[in-house]
Amino acid sequence: MSNRPRGREPDRERKRSQDRDREQGRGTEDTVPPLTRIIREALDRLRAFDRRRPRVWDAAVTGFWTVAAVLDYTSGGWRNTAHDNVTAPEFLVLLMSLGFSLPLLWRRTHPLAIVLLMTPISLVNIWTGAVVQASLLQLIPVFQIVLRSSFRTVGAAALLFVVPVLSGGVRIPSTWGQEVVSYVWGLVFVVLLGIAVRTRREYTEALVERAHRLERERDQQARLSAAAERTRIAREMHDIIGHNLSVITGLADGGAYAARKNPERAGQALEAIGTTSRQALSELRRLLGVLRDDHPDAERTPQPTLDELAPLIERVRRAGLPIHLELNGEPTPRSLTPGRQLTVYRVIQEALTNTLKHATGPTSATVALTYSPTHLDARITDTGTGTGTRTGGGRTADTEEAPPAAQGIMGMRERAALYDGSLEAGPLPDDTGWQVQLRLPLEESHP
Repeated sequence: MSNRPRGREPDRERKRSQDRDREQGRGTEDTVPPLTRIIREALDRLRAFDRRRPRVWDAAVTGFWTVAAVLDYTSGGWRNTAHDNVTAPEFLVLLMSLGFSLPLLWRRTHPLAIVLLMTPISLVNIWTGAVVQASLLQLIPVFQIVLRSSFRTVGAAALLFVVPVLSGGVRIPSTWGQEVVSYVWGLVFVVLLGIAVRTRREYTEALVERAHRLERERDQQARLSAAAERTRIAREMHDIIGHNLSVITGLADGGAYAARKNPERAGQALEAIGTTSRQALSELRRLLGVLRDDHPDAERTPQPTLDELAPLIERVRRAGLPIHLELNGEPTPRSLTPGRQLTVYRVIQEALTNTLKHATGPTSATVALTYSPTHLDARITDTGTGTGTRTGGGRTADTEEAPPAAQGIMGMRERAALYDGSLEAGPLPDDTGWQVQLRLPLEESHP
């Protein structure tokens, strides 16, 4: 048996997995061009800063465009795009420049309100012929609307942007081909860009959500699998320990009685106790050894099949319960899978164990197996009395407390349900004994 501390092995395996992931990630990064990697890292840092401090970023963007608008006014650059018959005074040009730039501070929280606020300013801008370049800043809140709002809102924002431009084209027809077309093309470009960015963002969010959902489903499936495995192991251990301890108890009681009158029979009982105990230990060692995947010496012999039914009945007979075995029909070749054979074996084992534990008075048992083309029927009956304890609803002979629920019968039903079988357990008519009936479809049957 290995003396290695098993508690650290999962940590080591997890660390190796993380190292492999990092190596794979590094391999992927090595194929990316250096310039693309630098740009990606810079954008990631910029997005991270924006998420941490959005107001700082909004103030920086607003400040940049405000300074640009003021410089355009102070340097006289706005006169290069103004019409010859401009009627706007210079202070109005400054106010319009600030009106197009300062509201950008709320471009992400209230973009439609900003567009609505800029619309009359844009109308004055074009109607007076100033046409300051800061008017193109209206496209920034329009872009935010495309990213976050419905297409109806996008249409309303586009209409608010286009109406002043069209009115200016009507008032000054000479500007139709130069200004109106350029403004409309700018709007189309911004809308298409916003749709592309929005589509990519929604696609990325959908992928992330799907990854999270798959991760949750994987964890949930792992928990369900672990719970099912714990139930299976508990059921196997209940069958192994419960049956063998019942047989050992019966042999010990019989040996103690025989020791006073027939020492030879007592020796036989002790020998049977040793054989049964070694078999129980072997089955437990096999069951627990399989759970240790890293144990090279774990015994992985097959689980009991119907071929071991005769030795099982013989062991129970030695414990003092006369059993009659009846076989009706012939099993077809490969008619039962190993799992189905284990189910039949465990049900018979559990039924005989319950008889040993709970039946009182002169008791005998009958095990009848009936093969049909589509099903296998197993019927286990006994002639013992005091069967109320087998349902968990009566009292035992040794205590006045109510016994626990019939976990053995529940486990038999669970085993039968695994292969679409059915199991019925209950007293015989007139309380003359107890019966367990198992009906299990064969492998070759089709519903």
